[in-house]
Amino acid sequence: MMGMNTKKSHVSISYSDSNLVTLVVVLLSLCFVPILGEQKLRFGRNGEFKILQVADMHYADGKTTTCEDVLPSQVATCSDLNTTAFLSHIISAEKPNLIVFTGDNIFGSDATDAAKSLNAAFSPAIASNIPWVVVLGNHDQESTLSREGIMKHIVTLNNTLSQVNPSNQTHIIDGFGNYNLEIGGVKGSGFENKSVLNLYLLDSGDYSTVPSIPGYGWIKPSQQMWFQSTSAKLQEEYMSKAAATDEDGPAPGLAYFHIPLPEYASLESTNLTGVKLEPGGISSASVNSGFFTTMKTAGDVKAVFTGHDHLNDFCGKVMDIQLCYGGGFGYHAYGKAGWDRRARVVVATLERTQNQGGWGSVDSIQTWKRLDDGNLTAIDAQLLWTKKRIPTA
Repeated sequence: MMGMNTKKSHVSISYSDSNLVTLVVVLLSLCFVPILGEQKLRFGRNGEFKILQVADMHYADGKTTTCEDVLPSQVATCSDLNTTAFLSHIISAEKPNLIVFTGDNIFGSDATDAAKSLNAAFSPAIASNIPWVVVLGNHDQESTLSREGIMKHIVTLNNTLSQVNPSNQTHIIDGFGNYNLEIGGVKGSGFENKSVLNLYLLDSGDYSTVPSIPGYGWIKPSQQMWFQSTSAKLQEEYMSKAAATDEDGPAPGLAYFHIPLPEYASLESTNLTGVKLEPGGISSASVNSGFFTTMKTAGDVKAVFTGHDHLNDFCGKVMDIQLCYGGGFGYHAYGKAGWDRRARVVVATLERTQNQGGWGSVDSIQTWKRLDDGNLTAIDAQLLWTKKRIPTA
């Protein structure tokens, strides 16, 4: 987010020389990590698919980069390496099926070499051998690479499923990093060859390019048209394949991008799970692009996940769509001293059936957050969505 310096919060982690050596070894070993290739994302045999959202790392130059908004006792030993350690720890603890980085992955103006900063920022994800994806924020392009250049670099890294843009939309769609991911059902079940959960990742831009409109960017009409056509195609495919029923409805969708929609501001603090601590409230674009209405009309998106406002970490429902923040993750990002950096976890769970394979379509979607407080404390567990069942007479 613009207008505040990157700052740091309460994690009493110090780094000895041995810790630094370990991190260097991890970085040097990245080139030996196998590439995922065409591996299909699918639910595990436990009927779950877990997503880790990492918002606003604001990574810069590693050990030499200072932290923002941390306790006085942390200042001397705190750097980007605290962000790296948090990411490593939470990946190890949660063991997600997918990691989604929702923008401001690097803080461009403090990153001497964008490619090197990106490599270091994503190194724990790369080393984990877990699929990971990225959307851009408003600060990523402020170093030595353009927004297009950043996405073109990211897609070369190991284990990422990120895309620069859909192959058939390269010269049509606005922005960089618009794409979707299809999550298949459990292998051996009737939903094995169906996408039972759809993820939409979009570039919400950086700043307005219209002189008469100040402030941040927004999701443009070309992106919304791509979303509409992709959603319609996925819904048609889902309902046309065996095993889906009219009662199932379309497969649920989740949307990930950086800048929150204006509709986030309509939520009252009393109706939130989590907190709204950002001094400016909600830092959305100064115009409403209508993307919320587009999602509502499409009918499959059940929740939206953004970053940008580091001190907001809530979820709240507007017209049956959950609007969620990830919460500030990075230590070179502004925060609040004593308020732990955090990340959001989302778990989709399939319905148990008596049919082949024992698993059906998505039954529920839950979420919680993990704090970097030394114990990775889980907070604010909530049910985001559950499949509506039609009562029988």
